Amino acid sequence: MINLDISLLRSFLTIARPGSIRAAADRVGRTQSAVSLQLKRLEDITGEQLFHRTGSGVTLTISGERFMVGAERILSAHDETLAQIRSQGLRGAISFGCPEDYLTAFFPDLLRRYGQDNPDVEIEIICAPTIELRPMLQQRRIDLALVSVPGTDPTDTFIRREPLVWIASSASPDLLTAPVLPLALAAPKTVDHRLACQVLDAAARPYRIAHASNGLAGLLAIARSGQAISVATRAALPDDLYMIEDGLPALPEIGITLAYATTRPAPPARDFGDFILDHLRRVAPPANAGPQDGAA
Repeated sequence: MINLDISLLRSFLTIARPGSIRAAADRVGRTQSAVSLQLKRLEDITGEQLFHRTGSGVTLTISGERFMVGAERILSAHDETLAQIRSQGLRGAISFGCPEDYLTAFFPDLLRRYGQDNPDVEIEIICAPTIELRPMLQQRRIDLALVSVPGTDPTDTFIRREPLVWIASSASPDLLTAPVLPLALAAPKTVDHRLACQVLDAAARPYRIAHASNGLAGLLAIARSGQAISVATRAALPDDLYMIEDGLPALPEIGITLAYATTRPAPPARDFGDFILDHLRRVAPPANAGPQDGAA
């Protein structure tokens, strides 16, 4: 009878998620050769090739994809059983994806509180827009993610809704009088990019994409420079930038929802997800609309 070593299953998943033996070795604190040997041992036990080796890393074979579903189920049951009988609380590692807006607005305090209560849970954070996080979930490269959807989407159950706002270096920038409005937006398929363009098209307001950045920091830097108007969630509006309330069509709200890579997440992933849900439902909407009078 063939027995599967739990440590081999963990190594397998650690390789499969980033698609890199080097990244997996760094995460588990072992050499690449040691991780490669574990992978070879697992393939010998199963009698199947689980990965295709490529110049840039590894990808799952069809057998590897089938094996991954079972490996996650076994590890989830294993970890849940141990968590129930151990008094010291949860242990394990989580790979969590989150757009930069939400990470900046909500997670400093959330991570501090969760870390204090669960010191043995390691959390890897992948900061990326929703259009990049969804494929990562499908490929099980991350365990769970906070993602954006249009606020009118009837298929999603939202944790909360966040208003999108126009942001600039002043409340009434001269850019508003430009015949063609210069914008700084994220990638074209992102929710905020699509919604910003939709409301301007509906208002017949001419505009051009003057600057593009997939990172919130880049968009905020462009807004601070006064070269373009950008878009962000109101919760992510920093104290030194202004929300434009007049002169542009109002932006809609977007919905925030939590998505898992599997219907049976491991206990640490489920516990962290429940903590996120509870925290975000309690956080009050931001009251700030930019700098106060006299601020820089």
